[in-house]
Amino acid sequence: MSKLVAIIMGSDSDLPVMAKTAEVLEEFAVDYSMHILSAHRTPDEALALARNAQAEGYKVLIAGAGMAAHLPGVLAAQTTLPVIGVPIASASTGGVDALWSIVQMPPGVPVATVAINGGKNAAFLALQILALTDPKIQDKLAENRLAMRDEVLAKNQRLAERGFRNYTQK
Repeated sequence: MSKLVAIIMGSDSDLPVMAKTAEVLEEFAVDYSMHILSAHRTPDEALALARNAQAEGYKVLIAGAGMAAHLPGVLAAQTTLPVIGVPIASASTGGVDALWSIVQMPPGVPVATVAINGGKNAAFLALQILALTDPKIQDKLAENRLAMRDEVLAKNQRLAERGFRNYTQK
């Protein structure tokens, strides 16, 4: 199976967040690769990955970065594939600096951006993109949504059973 998603992070300190991205892709049986490449410390390698991604069969790039967070934008400048940016929280600013760096891309070079430390949602967004041409992924996403719905309704029922009033009680 061809790797469809490349997960790239600027540092191994980003791994706890980006590992959640990989977990979701594994749950959906979507093949991916994971890389540590820096826009500042390994620019040649990062640029090469982005430039060659489409030829290597990738459909989506997910890039996590903290602080100045240039990595997602640098990758997006080198490919027309969708790039999803994951701002990583830092101790100094909580990730707001990374969020602003990723979300404020110039016109024509977009980076889809998820929440700070939103590695899981980056994977779900990638899955939605892949589902445009893959009915199996679309079906799995629909099943996942139903499972989430059922889980919330079960919690609601348990709340009612504990004696709390809610709209399900007449």
